Amino acid sequence: MCGRARCTLRADDIPRACHRNDGPIRHVNMDRYRPSYNVGPGMNFPVVRRDDGSNTDGAGVVLHCMKWGLIPSFTKKSDKPDFFKMFNARSESVCEKASFRRLLPKSRCLVAVEGFYEWKKDVSKKQPYYIHFKDGRPLVFAALYDSWENSEGEKLHTFTILTTSASSTFQWLHDRMPVILGDKGSTDAWLNGSKTDMLLKPYENPDLVWYPVTPAIGKLSFEGPECVKEVPLKIQEKNSISKFFSTRKVEKEQESNMEQSMCDESVKTNLLNNLEEEPRSTDDRLASLTDKDHDSKSNVPVPSLGDVGKSQAKRDYEELVADTKPSKDEVETSPARKKGNIKGGGDKQPTLFSYFGKK
Repeated sequence: MCGRARCTLRADDIPRACHRNDGPIRHVNMDRYRPSYNVGPGMNFPVVRRDDGSNTDGAGVVLHCMKWGLIPSFTKKSDKPDFFKMFNARSESVCEKASFRRLLPKSRCLVAVEGFYEWKKDVSKKQPYYIHFKDGRPLVFAALYDSWENSEGEKLHTFTILTTSASSTFQWLHDRMPVILGDKGSTDAWLNGSKTDMLLKPYENPDLVWYPVTPAIGKLSFEGPECVKEVPLKIQEKNSISKFFSTRKVEKEQESNMEQSMCDESVKTNLLNNLEEEPRSTDDRLASLTDKDHDSKSNVPVPSLGDVGKSQAKRDYEELVADTKPSKDEVETSPARKKGNIKGGGDKQPTLFSYFGKK
């Protein structure tokens, strides 16, 4: 992209900068030319083009002062010209778009400048840089021009500068750059209508340099030598709104970190508590199992000590009775026992027969 440039060259130096040192040079509207350190779209700018009807060798050229910012010839006469709409044309698509495709055969021109400006986009600001050749020679851009007539019958000549992808050393600053024609062979080839394949490419030579300049060049009214004065880069403080949001962001991060820390501490505490309670829980479960086992056993009747003693005495008594009871033989062979048993009878008081028997 190229939207600002420095052109303080004298009118006679412009054809020479475009490698046009011989042949006739015709001037058109050069009285409108005002050298400036800060030229932008909508301003008058001298360009070099082939003279109408001249030979294809490019011997005759025209130094023509035109407006920067292409207004296609098919634009309605009643429309208000917008010079910022087409001040650049992408070289990759000039063969496709109708606004540019029809201009390639016979409407090519050269733009000579001492340097141009490009803005480096940062998060909070844009820093302009001045780009130029190290040895101070002018840069020559490839361009296309057209003419348009407004409703009042005034004919206006305008042009657009072709751009291409940035070179490997220029990419840090911007992704686009103007098509720079660095030698006589390339300027002749462009004006003579040669194929564009080898011309519309990034300028890779190391003699293209740059340095930071004041942001004041953003205003077209700022056009003095101060435009190209190198300035030191400073880290500017953010405005109050940016500070507010950045401070709030830091606070949110701190709150988030604190919450995360508290959450981690809580998890750690819970883990320690669980580890401490786990043995007790195990003991409780074992005790519970023991109690249950004891309860199940208690349901089975277990003889007490008294019951055991009574049972033992009963067995001893039965054994004693069995031992002292006379056998059947002893009862039959013992008459005394038999007689005694008859006398005893079982009556407690003596009878009359027992009394007379003693007599």
